[in-house]
Amino acid sequence: MFEFSWPWAFLLVPLPFILLFLKSTVTRLTIKAPSLIGMPQSRYGAAKKARVSLLGWLCWLCLCSAVANPKYYGDPISLPLEGRDLMLAVDLSGSMEEADMAYQGQYIDRLSLVKAVLSEFITARKGDRLGLILFGDTAFLQTPLTRDVTTVSQMLVEAQIGLVGKATAIGDALGLAVKRFKLKEDSNRILILLTDGQNTSGNLDPEEALILAKEEGIKVYTVGVGSNSSNRGFFSMGLSRGSSLDETLLKKIASETGGKYFRATDAQTLQSIYSELDRLEPLEDDQQTFRPQSALFYYPLGVIILLICLSLLWQIALALRPEETSHD
Repeated sequence: MFEFSWPWAFLLVPLPFILLFLKSTVTRLTIKAPSLIGMPQSRYGAAKKARVSLLGWLCWLCLCSAVANPKYYGDPISLPLEGRDLMLAVDLSGSMEEADMAYQGQYIDRLSLVKAVLSEFITARKGDRLGLILFGDTAFLQTPLTRDVTTVSQMLVEAQIGLVGKATAIGDALGLAVKRFKLKEDSNRILILLTDGQNTSGNLDPEEALILAKEEGIKVYTVGVGSNSSNRGFFSMGLSRGSSLDETLLKKIASETGGKYFRATDAQTLQSIYSELDRLEPLEDDQQTFRPQSALFYYPLGVIILLICLSLLWQIALALRPEETSHD
């Protein structure tokens, strides 16, 4: 579909005629059509003047067309379904190095498993906005809410244990999520908090952060990461740092915010948790479409430039034409 954004601009088309009509009384508003091109008149007479005037009117018409801002609208394109706002808070404390998680026939550390499974979860978010919070001694926002899930996944992959200290600041992570969601008035406000320990650091007590989360209507799904038994193999015997998972706190945070607590002991249970989240927080059904649009104003401007260039070339050609002179 083709249309002009400002069709009223074509009301300017007769303006030169009006000004020429008033030429005899308002000389300061005089518009001489030949002067738009600047071709000499004294030599070529009335026919040349008429041709120059025609070029001037064409230029003026093209200029009005450009001001009217012509646009072309393509076929409607369906937008992704309006999704969820999901903030992910991932624990980078020292205990996440514990290699007690079964994955593809071997035992890997907890953070590596979280990265592997959570990356699949992130890339599957169609229409959702995701944010990433990393926490240790304190919490910081690694990625704000965005639909660029590729960047969020990459930021998670690049996260390293100890990046923000070796302790666990659950309260700070929850408080930071509250602060970020507070900037989003129209949001369903969902936080997925993954940790394998208990709150041992930070500036904000988890109980205080929980009160703030409830006031802001943030639904928190907590995930306790870590195997129930020590399955690290012969060569890692005696090297376990261990972790003291505060399931009581995680269950309280989840239940009082309307979320749910999950225990992830291996890759399969962690994957099932994300499937459960898809079921608990479904996408909305409203479908939205938009028409891609292309601006076309540069076409009439291009015609003006072309007409002026042709006129200048014509003048140059006439100026270089040899004069018929007598040498007698």
